[in-house]
Amino acid sequence: MNAKRTSQITALTGILLVLAIALHLLNFYEWRQIILLISTVIAGIPIALKAFQALRMKAFSIELLVTIAVIGALFIGEYVESAAVTFLFLFGAYLEVRTLEKTRASLRTLIDMAPIEATVLRDGNTMTIDADDVVKGDRVIIRSGEKVAIDGIIIKGNAMLNESAITGESVPASKKKDDRVFSSSILENGFIEVIADRVGDDTTFAKIIELVEEAQETKSKTQKFLDRFANVYTPTIVILSIIIFIFTRNIEMTLTFLVVACPGALVISAPVSIVAGIGNGARNGVLIKGGEIMENLSKIDTIVFDKTGTLTKGRPTVTNIHSFIGTENELLRLVAEAEKISEHHLGQTIVKEAEHRQIPLIREPKNAEIIEGNGIRAIIEDQTLVVGNRKLMLANNIAITNEVETYAIQREKAGNTAIFAAINGTVAGIISIADQIRPEAKNALEKLRENGVTQMIMLTGDNRHTAEIVGKQLGLDAVHAELLPEDKVALVQKLKEAGHRVAMIGDGINDAPAIAAADIGLAMGAGGTDISMETADVVLMADRLDQFSHAYSLAKATVRNMWQNTLFAVSTVVLLLIGVVLGKVFLASGMLIHELSILVVILNAIRLIRYNQHKTKKEQLPILQTE
Repeated sequence: MNAKRTSQITALTGILLVLAIALHLLNFYEWRQIILLISTVIAGIPIALKAFQALRMKAFSIELLVTIAVIGALFIGEYVESAAVTFLFLFGAYLEVRTLEKTRASLRTLIDMAPIEATVLRDGNTMTIDADDVVKGDRVIIRSGEKVAIDGIIIKGNAMLNESAITGESVPASKKKDDRVFSSSILENGFIEVIADRVGDDTTFAKIIELVEEAQETKSKTQKFLDRFANVYTPTIVILSIIIFIFTRNIEMTLTFLVVACPGALVISAPVSIVAGIGNGARNGVLIKGGEIMENLSKIDTIVFDKTGTLTKGRPTVTNIHSFIGTENELLRLVAEAEKISEHHLGQTIVKEAEHRQIPLIREPKNAEIIEGNGIRAIIEDQTLVVGNRKLMLANNIAITNEVETYAIQREKAGNTAIFAAINGTVAGIISIADQIRPEAKNALEKLRENGVTQMIMLTGDNRHTAEIVGKQLGLDAVHAELLPEDKVALVQKLKEAGHRVAMIGDGINDAPAIAAADIGLAMGAGGTDISMETADVVLMADRLDQFSHAYSLAKATVRNMWQNTLFAVSTVVLLLIGVVLGKVFLASGMLIHELSILVVILNAIRLIRYNQHKTKKEQLPILQTE
C-alpha cells in the first residue's frame, strides 16, 4: 500500500472516530458501535492483507501481531480498542513514511538537480534538445544561468560554475579552456562551449545518484541482525501471549501484550539512521556506499594517506631544470616527447612545462615502456632516454655521479621531487618538480585525531626528503617513501594484521590496490574517474580532506544515533510490557505510546540530516619551499 493510499485511509478512519465520539456524546450508543466497527474494518483490512502477504513469504511481521489483537478485540466486543488500535497503527505508518521521506530528501534534491535540456551545435545549426538525446562528441553550448547536461572538456570560453551538486562545495569554480565540467553544474556567469565525452547515465552526476540510491538500500550489520531478530521475536511474542492467557484468562491483557510488544521502533531504529547519515554525506559531497561501510568507517583507528593529490594539491609545477649535458630546453624537449604517452601526473607536468615554453613536441617515442612507480624508457631521435627516480637509474645500470647526487639531494631537501633524465646511459640532467600541501590538510587531520584516530601514516613513491618535509609539517606519525604500489598494499596488510582498523585514502588510480586492501578505502574523486568511484568505499567529490574529517565524524554520529534509537526502542517495549503485566497499560493507550516511540526514533534520526562537525578556525599551511 503506497503512502497516498495510507494517508487516505488514515484520514477516513480519523473522521469516523471523531463521528463516533460525537455519537457517544449524543448517547447514540448503537450508532457509535456501528461506526467504530466500520472504522476497524476499513483500517484493519490493509493491515491484515500485509500480514497475510508476509506469512506467504514465511515471515512474521508486526502487522500479524496487530491483526491478531484486533480480531481478539472484535471477538470480545471491544470496538473502541479495535478502532483506536487500527487507526493509530495506520497513522504511525503514515508518519513513518512522511518522515522517512525527509531522510531521503538529499537524494530527491540531487535528482531534482538533473538537467532536462541542452543546447547543441550540429551541422552549423544551434538546437535545444532533451539532455538524454545528447551524444558523445556533441558540441554543447552553456550560457549564464543554465545547467551543464554532460561531462566534457571546455573548448571555448570561460565561466564561473557552481559544482555543489557534485562536490558539495558552494563556492563557484573558475573554468576556462581545457578544464573539465560536470553534468548538473550551474553556470553562474560567462559562456562556454564543451565537447561531450560522457552523456546520460555515464555522467559523474548520474553515477552519484546511482551510488547514493544503492547505498541507502544497502543494509548495515546492525540492520541485518535486527531483521533476523524480528523474524524470531514476532512468533515468540505470540507464544508468550498464549502463555499469559492460559495463566491469567484475561483476554484484554493478552491482546494488549500483543500490541505493545510490536517491535516497530526497533525494526526501523537502524535503517532510518543509516539513510539519514548517507543523505547528509551526499549533500556534503561525500559518497558513503552503504550502512555496513558507515559502521566500519566509525571504527577506524589508523589512516594511511597517499601524498600527491591527497595531502598535496596534486597540481605540481616544474621549479627548476638543471642540465649536465646540453641546454635546458633541449633536455626538456626530449623528456617531454617521451612523457607524452605517460598518464602519471609528474610526466604530464613536464609536458605542460614544455608547452608553456612553446617548445614544439613533434616526435613520437619509439619502444616506449612505462615502469610503474619508477618512470619511463623510450627512444627519441635514435637516443635512448630513461626518465624517472634513482631506482630506475640503478635498474638500468646508469651511474649517478657525486655531482648529480649532491644536486638531487639539495633539491629534495628544498621540497622538490628530483626527476633524473638519462640519455644513452648517462644522466643528462635533473628536472625539479614541487607540489603544495592542501591548505585544509592540517586542520582536517587535527579533527580526525580529535574524533578518535590514533595513527596517521603517509605512503608515497616520492623521495624520502620531500616526504619527510610533508610528514613533519602535518604532524604525521610515520612516513614511508620511495614505494611501489605493491609495497603500499603490503604495508596496509601489515597494519591490518597488527589489529588496526585501517582506512586508505588516495587518488583512486595508482593507489587502487592499496585502497581495495584497506578496511575502508577512500578516493579523492572530483575527477570523476570510474576507478575511483568503483574501487573506494567512500568518495570525496570535492577533493578536500575536510570532507574526510566530516565523513568520519558523521559515521560516528550515525552509529551513535542508531544505538540511541535501538536502546530507546527496546526500553519502551520493556516498560510497556511491565505496565501491561501490572495492569497499568491498556490496549489503546499502549498502542498510542508504541506509535509515539516510532515517531521519536524517526525524529531523532532526522537530526543527522543537519549534522555538521564542530568547525574550528581554518589554519593555512605554507607552501612547500622550493628554493
